Amino acid sequence: MIEDDEDNMIWSSLPIPGVIVDPQDKITDINSAAEGFLNASSKTIIGEPLWDRVMIDAPLEEAFERARSSNSPLFVNDVDVGTGSRAPLHCNLQIAPLQGRPGYMIFLISPRELAGRMTQSHSVKSAAKSAIGMAEMLAHEIKNPLAGITGAAQLLSMSLSAEDMELTDLIVAESRRIVKLLEQVEQFGNLSEPHRVPVNVHDVLDRARRSSLLGVGAHMKIVEDYDPSLPMAMGDPDQLLQVVLNLIKNASEAADKKGGTIRLHTFYEHSFRLRRADGTGQSLPLQIEIIDDGPGLPDDIKGDIFDPFVSGRENGTGLGLALVSKIISDHDGWISVDSVPGRTVFKISLPMAPDPARRNKKESS
Repeated sequence: MIEDDEDNMIWSSLPIPGVIVDPQDKITDINSAAEGFLNASSKTIIGEPLWDRVMIDAPLEEAFERARSSNSPLFVNDVDVGTGSRAPLHCNLQIAPLQGRPGYMIFLISPRELAGRMTQSHSVKSAAKSAIGMAEMLAHEIKNPLAGITGAAQLLSMSLSAEDMELTDLIVAESRRIVKLLEQVEQFGNLSEPHRVPVNVHDVLDRARRSSLLGVGAHMKIVEDYDPSLPMAMGDPDQLLQVVLNLIKNASEAADKKGGTIRLHTFYEHSFRLRRADGTGQSLPLQIEIIDDGPGLPDDIKGDIFDPFVSGRENGTGLGLALVSKIISDHDGWISVDSVPGRTVFKISLPMAPDPARRNKKESS
């Protein structure tokens, strides 16, 4: 469709998905970013109706046709755009007539959920470090008097009746529970920086699956749904294992005693890229999804589920998912959650390990 070499180079280099349609709204060209966004090659998608491939939660066809007939641009903000192959993304749309081609339109899709996430991730990370530092200090200060309270209660119990000993036993038990909670808080600060190496995420997922089936996930059915061609990720295998184990544990505890199904899904998403405020970005094409069919997250905590001390369980500490978020942030990755009753999806996006062959070729040239 775009025949000029320079124009074609610009079109291919656009960092956002772009689609060109003819007067009958059939796709005539897509750029590389759109191939990743639509999860389809240009050869398979050219000639298909636009609205069969791009699903938008707004009545756009009439406005689209008005823009075509008046030869004017159209801007649409804050709409969910789906492709049929994955969950919709919150996007802004820019639509304009293609100069020199009557009736042809260019359709640019800007996923808002990706833009600015690196800035958000950085600010969250900084805020988390400050909160963790304060929590560590408080944990250290609180543990000392707790030890004194526990010791005093144990001494008192030696001279009390059996009935009164129930109260001192309660003091000791609750004090020990608080100490365990404080130790989990201290774990945030003690977690070392990830030792990142090329890692096969399927090995990590398999280790987590086998370990969970022998423990907290014994009542669950854990299904593997892997992309066998997925490249190596860049990460710390032990810390990534801790992340997956925590997510499987959460899903298992949310299910009822009859159990449920957890699906471990991996795929490659070429267009997934986080952008910083300064214009630079990070490509995170490797996707891991932990999907369960449990009751879903409570509506009142969905937006804060990765914050410390936020939990949907009555006796939960609210530290497991906060630790998961910290580890993924330390990996320069991204984690998100989409939850409705019957389907909760935790999605982890990670950078790809450098290709040794490509690096060696570059060094030798």
